[in-house]
Amino acid sequence: MPQIWAGVDIGKTHHHCVVLDAEGKRLLSRRVLNDEPELLALLGDVLAIDEDAVWAVDVADGMATLLISVLLNHNQQLLYIPGLAVNRASAGYRGMGKTDAKDATVIADQARMRRDLTILRPDDERAIELRILTDRRADINADRTRRINRLRGQLTSIFPALERVLDLGNAGPLVLLTGYQTPAALRRTGRKRLETWLRNRHVRSPEALAAAAVEAAERQHTAVPGEKITAQVIHTLAKEVMGLNEQIAEIDKLIAARFREHDLAEVISSMPGIGPLLGAEFLAATAGDMSRYGSSDRLASFAGVAPVPRDSGNISGNLHRPRRYHRGLQRVFYTSALISIRNCDTSRRYYERKRAEGKRHTQAVLALARRRVNVLWALIRDGRCFQRELPVTVAG
Repeated sequence: MPQIWAGVDIGKTHHHCVVLDAEGKRLLSRRVLNDEPELLALLGDVLAIDEDAVWAVDVADGMATLLISVLLNHNQQLLYIPGLAVNRASAGYRGMGKTDAKDATVIADQARMRRDLTILRPDDERAIELRILTDRRADINADRTRRINRLRGQLTSIFPALERVLDLGNAGPLVLLTGYQTPAALRRTGRKRLETWLRNRHVRSPEALAAAAVEAAERQHTAVPGEKITAQVIHTLAKEVMGLNEQIAEIDKLIAARFREHDLAEVISSMPGIGPLLGAEFLAATAGDMSRYGSSDRLASFAGVAPVPRDSGNISGNLHRPRRYHRGLQRVFYTSALISIRNCDTSRRYYERKRAEGKRHTQAVLALARRRVNVLWALIRDGRCFQRELPVTVAG
C-alpha cells in the first residue's frame, strides 16, 4: 500500500509537484525546472519522505517526456490522469482560483483516491519510433490539407469552372496548375498542346484532363481583378502541395519499414483492412501491450467504439460515444472496418446484418469496428494470424 502520492502539474519550462500522505495532508509543494538535475533532486526529496510513493501526471507525452523517463528509469510507479478529469475534479476542491499548486494537489489527491487511473509503462523503441513517425505524418497531412483548401479558394476566386473539374487530391491537376492557372492561358495553348505538355510530365490520363481544362476555359472569357498575382499564388501553392505529397510518400516508406520490424506486424496486418499505416498507428497508440487495458472491452472504450449510456430518470438505452477516447485509435478501427467491408466477406455480412436491423451506415460501421476489436485482441493474445476460413475466439 503506497504511503505518499506525488502529483505533478506539467508545464513547458517548469512543473509543480505536491506530495500528500494517506490522510491527504500536504507534505511538499515545489516548483521545479524541467531539467534533469532539478528533476532528480525532486525525486530524491520525495523518496526521502517515503520510498513507497506513487506519482501522477496530467500529461503523458511532449513536455512531460523527460520527467516520465526519469521516473520510469528509477522504477517509480506512475499514473496518468487526463487534464479534463483534473479540470472537472477541481470544482470539488476549496477555492475558485486556478494555480499550478492547486492542480498538482488535485492530481495527487485523485491518485490517492482512485483505482481506475492508467498506469504508465516504458514503451519499446519501435513503438516510440512509430509514434514519432505517425505524428509527423499527421502534421504533414494537416499542412497539405490546409494548402489544398487555400489553393481551392484562390482558384475559385479567378477560375471557378476549373476548380469544379479538378480533383486536387491527385497529382495530375496539381501539375496542370504549375503551368496554367487562367482561362486565357488554357485557350491559347489548346487541347492538343496541353495534352502533350501533360504527357511529357508523366501525368496519368492526360487526354481527359486536357479536355476538361480547355472546356472549362471556354466557359469563362472574363478576366477578374487580381488575376495575374492570384495565378502566381496558385502556382506556388500547387508546388507546395506536390512537395508535401513527396514528403508523405517518403515517410510512408519509413513507417512501413519500421512497422514490419515489429514482432506483432504479421499478426496485426493479417486482419482485413489493416495495412502498414493503420497497423503503425495502432502500435503507436497501444505499443501492442494489451495488458495495459485488461480486456477487449476496455480497449474498445479507449478507442471510442464502445457506446456508453447516458440514462436519467425514465430515459434508458440512451447510448452515446464516450467523451474521452483516443481519436487516433478510433480512426484505426473505423477506417479498417470500412476497408474490410469491401474485401472481407465476413465483415460485409456483419455490416449488412446491422443495416438490416435498422442501423445507419455510421452505426453499422462502428458496430463492426467494435467487433473487430475483440478479434484483434484475441489474435494478439494468442499470437496467431487471422484466418478467413476459421472462426476466431473472441476475448471474454
